[in-house]
Amino acid sequence: MAMNQFNLPGCLIIEEGACERLNEILADCVPGIEKKKIVIATEESLIPIMKSYLDEMQRDLPKSDLYLIDENSFDEAMELAKHICMKDVEVIIGVGGGKVLDVAKYAGFVGKIPYICVPTTLSNDSLSSPVAVLGTEGDARKTLKCAIPAGIVVDVNVVMGAPASHLQSGIGDTISKYTALYDWKLDAAHRKERVDDFSYLLSDMALSSLCYNEEKSLKSKEFIKILTQSLVLGGLAMEIAGNSRPCSGSEHLFCHSLEENHKEIQISHGMAVALGSLVSCRLQGRDVGTLEAVLKAYHMDMDPMNWGITKEIFTDAWMRAADTRKDRYTVLNEAALSEELLGRIYDKLRAGK
Repeated sequence: MAMNQFNLPGCLIIEEGACERLNEILADCVPGIEKKKIVIATEESLIPIMKSYLDEMQRDLPKSDLYLIDENSFDEAMELAKHICMKDVEVIIGVGGGKVLDVAKYAGFVGKIPYICVPTTLSNDSLSSPVAVLGTEGDARKTLKCAIPAGIVVDVNVVMGAPASHLQSGIGDTISKYTALYDWKLDAAHRKERVDDFSYLLSDMALSSLCYNEEKSLKSKEFIKILTQSLVLGGLAMEIAGNSRPCSGSEHLFCHSLEENHKEIQISHGMAVALGSLVSCRLQGRDVGTLEAVLKAYHMDMDPMNWGITKEIFTDAWMRAADTRKDRYTVLNEAALSEELLGRIYDKLRAGK
């Protein structure tokens, strides 16, 4: 099997108070950074929350400027990439949630400069992944290949201030690996290929460390560290595999189908793939007990109706899920999907069974 060429972040810091010594960390990550031209990408709503850290960064990095990101779109990323190229920017630092990080990551990739990731929340594994999910026309979103960060700095104290729903979304994106890894093996058998053992192991470790840890409080420092490690491992698994298969299977196709065909549904990516995993697991003929126990422990609402997903929408989204990525072989290519089967699964989800 040919070895995929991959990169790893130059630094990975997960600790309490990391933002209080951010400039020291940045200097280790990018030698001579204090002399480089820098863009600090963030969003307006975060400036009051992160003001002391942003002020200190700009004080110690005299050639740095703030750049405010309005929306998670391809056009926004290209505007930032243009700014990077026109202003001869040498380093980009993303400070924020998924919107800021995806735009900054892709802009840094296009501008061919190092990108440092400083997340303020943990809603999915994009913080270390080699892809950026950006809006295109209308409500459509596209997953674009790019480079992983040159450095990742997670301040546990900052992330603890994130809304519980964001952290639950991060849990959902992590546990979806349970069905994604199974689908990856199905795909490999179908193509008569092998899965990449090392990236499979990393993704499985990401899943296991979250599922089998003892800390069940969303707002505990230990939990934040575990969730960060799981999301980082997932991103690195994708980088090593050279694709998103270690973390994305039929449960993600369901999420894409909801996004593309039922735009009225307001559910986070992580919650959608968690719901998808409960269904994919049944279609794969496996016991859903492990997933249900984790979701229950973190008080994650898996009743589709509470998210506005009626039986009709649920059934339609699953029947059209495989069409969202026709190149992706999953259990959906083997399961005998029907309105009756999906209706029974929907009723079980509503009943919490």
